[in-house]
Amino acid sequence: MPIVPSNPERNLLWGDLHIHTSLSTDAFVMGVRAMPDDAYHFAKGGEIAHAAKYGIRISEPLDFAAVTDHSEYLGVVRAQDPDLPLSRRSLRDRLLNDGPLLFTYAWLRTMLGFDPKVGQVPGGEEMMADAWREIIASAERNYDPGRFTTFIGYEWSSMPDKNNLHRNVIYRGSEVPDQPFSSTMSQDPEDLWTALENQRARGMANLAIPHNGNVSNGLMYGDKTFSSEDMNSDYAERRMRNEPISEIFQIKGTSETHPELSPDDEFADFEIFDTLMSGKIRQAKAKGGYSRDALRLGIEMDHREGFNPYRFGVIGSSDSHNASTPVEEDNFTGKLPLLDGSAGIRLGKSVVLPLQYQLSRRWGAAGLAAVWATSNTREAIFDAMRRKETYATSGPRISVRFFGGWNYPADLVQHEQRIPLAEENGVPMGGDLPPLQGDAPSFAVWASKDPRSGNLDRIQIIKGWVDDEGRSQERIYNVALSDGRIADETTGQVPPVGNTVDVENATYTNDIGDGQLWAVWQDPDFEPEQSAFYYARVLEIPTPRWSTYDAVKLGEEPIEPTSIQERAVTSAIWYRPPSTTITQAPML
Repeated sequence: MPIVPSNPERNLLWGDLHIHTSLSTDAFVMGVRAMPDDAYHFAKGGEIAHAAKYGIRISEPLDFAAVTDHSEYLGVVRAQDPDLPLSRRSLRDRLLNDGPLLFTYAWLRTMLGFDPKVGQVPGGEEMMADAWREIIASAERNYDPGRFTTFIGYEWSSMPDKNNLHRNVIYRGSEVPDQPFSSTMSQDPEDLWTALENQRARGMANLAIPHNGNVSNGLMYGDKTFSSEDMNSDYAERRMRNEPISEIFQIKGTSETHPELSPDDEFADFEIFDTLMSGKIRQAKAKGGYSRDALRLGIEMDHREGFNPYRFGVIGSSDSHNASTPVEEDNFTGKLPLLDGSAGIRLGKSVVLPLQYQLSRRWGAAGLAAVWATSNTREAIFDAMRRKETYATSGPRISVRFFGGWNYPADLVQHEQRIPLAEENGVPMGGDLPPLQGDAPSFAVWASKDPRSGNLDRIQIIKGWVDDEGRSQERIYNVALSDGRIADETTGQVPPVGNTVDVENATYTNDIGDGQLWAVWQDPDFEPEQSAFYYARVLEIPTPRWSTYDAVKLGEEPIEPTSIQERAVTSAIWYRPPSTTITQAPML
């Protein structure tokens, strides 16, 4: 991999900040034996062994990665190697030699017998310390500034009543604590923040990244604290200081928005996974579980109370538990081997279970973190995440830039000096619009397709604002359309881009859509006294879903949906009326 030169106008870097190895209890129990060095080897473009003993590799190397194994009983199960169904006989052996009934028996014995407290054993503290030292050492061994960046990190896995409140903790440098903070110490995010704040006071720069709000049962982005108290300005400032970004695309579903929350958004029903991660099948509440709804709640609270706990940016990452980043639809190798490590398991051909328990059928091949950073180093990437100059994709490497400001010229995007011009009177994604300087803010957005994926369908700008009654509203503007399409002047409706997917062969053609799209757009509905946020969403043309590729491999009927529209979602840009002041959490 060539060195990425330093660039004051910033480089687009791709990474995965959510990767598990056999040091995570659930990964080891379900067949994973790979270690952190394997994860980094994969991220750099090398081939590693899947838990089912076939080779896997990514089509194009990543620029940065972090192994974030669960801090709860970190490495203990691997160190003690207990008697488990997949210890006696490997996943590969069972897939090759057992029929569906025998495999289901092993599956049930593993799942019903799984207890995270299996790591609660004498001497476990030293085993955890050894595992943490290995995570640190591996990140240091594989860090190659300019070419490939590693981050030391872990996952804090709070799960009150099976509701997901997990956070990934990422460190800026080599200064890290002697042990990770664990949910066995506290399940309250505020206690995690206290630990992180104490570490920063000792020179350990860090941040936490919430993920899977979609299965938090409405708790991730609610209007109360963990202890059911009202939020206040101190809470809001602490939350944004500790959690400047959230992960909204990953294998266990998307957390951008939900059809119940955005009924007028025709693209809201994308890779929705709303089943709580528990033995009993329960549906998660949508309200409080999705990022757009959180941004809306945040500006409502700002309007009403004068503070906003939800001024966060966004990224994607995979949450793979097999030391890999399986984000390619035509090269999907699953998240947890026992649950989805082969096409036969994923489509229910190797296991005999009711459909509602075949959760992996509804998991997606997602996602990636996109960061605009001056160089490929820990410091530059971390600082970009702090300032929220980031975006999320569902897997494809769609290039997107998004700026907001005042009085942008209509030809800004075509200008040779477009970045300096955009920043002169504006800010990039993740920023706050400068004070009012015109009739309405302008936004410049341009996007290029992933050369290995589908053409682009459209660019949208999603706006949320607070009306005169203090209620938040949202509207979606199609600002750039492929193939010369034009929105209806009366309804605003746009003709579909079409669908070239050949389901029987899991193929598609790029003879619809465009390779690049751009726009300079001014808000036609701007009210200077209304708080607002804006973010861009870029959609591809339809392409086959991973399950369609699997069905063709197995000679089976594909499951719905057979095709999907991959996408990129940027961090927002915020506007506050002149009568208010912006309070930013300090960068610590």
